[in-house]
Amino acid sequence: MSSIMLSHVSYTYRGAQTAAVKGASCTFEPGLLYAVVGPSGSGKSTLLSMLAGLDLPTEGEVTFDGRNLNDLDLDRYRRESIAMIFQAFQLFPLLTVLENVCYPMELCGVKPADARERAKILLERVGITKDKHNRFPSNLSGGEQQRVAIARSLSAGAKTLLADEPTGNLDVANTEKIMEILQGLSHNDGCCVIVVTHDQEVSGIADVVFTMKDGALMVQQTDKN
Repeated sequence: MSSIMLSHVSYTYRGAQTAAVKGASCTFEPGLLYAVVGPSGSGKSTLLSMLAGLDLPTEGEVTFDGRNLNDLDLDRYRRESIAMIFQAFQLFPLLTVLENVCYPMELCGVKPADARERAKILLERVGITKDKHNRFPSNLSGGEQQRVAIARSLSAGAKTLLADEPTGNLDVANTEKIMEILQGLSHNDGCCVIVVTHDQEVSGIADVVFTMKDGALMVQQTDKN
């Protein structure tokens, strides 16, 4: 399975005097849950953006399965190889729960009937029961919406999940449920799950914790479990 590697990666926004990320080198492997923590402005979101191929480094390189992102079709990379989970859920408000999960599969050419069957399986897996499949996102709780977002992220078959403050809008009980799902995806399904978070409870269950400060990766903790 594929890993993501950063080699001496730096990123400076146009017009900025200081790099947002400075000389970062690390590897993200399948089967592990990672947390990237640090204060606001430390470079966490910029790091995640480079992992997603939304920004390319101004120095160094990001590789996926040994291939430099500069050489990949980045639209296809984001469509098939990685998936994003956001704090604000980013569900389509005028699509039902089931349609939201089907959408990425249909973009990849999956037949609608097949997409619906896989979507039902994914929704059941994250605890969204059948009676809620035809509801619109606004009729769900925040925790339920985030679970739908996770199901959608899995629908195209990506094994690398990038989560940007996925529990930031949730209460403690729903935070625990979401992290249990993400932990299961890494440990049981072999996914590489990378979570950017301010929440110490979230980072406390990660297998590996990276701490960022002023654009640099300062600390790496391993073998937490």
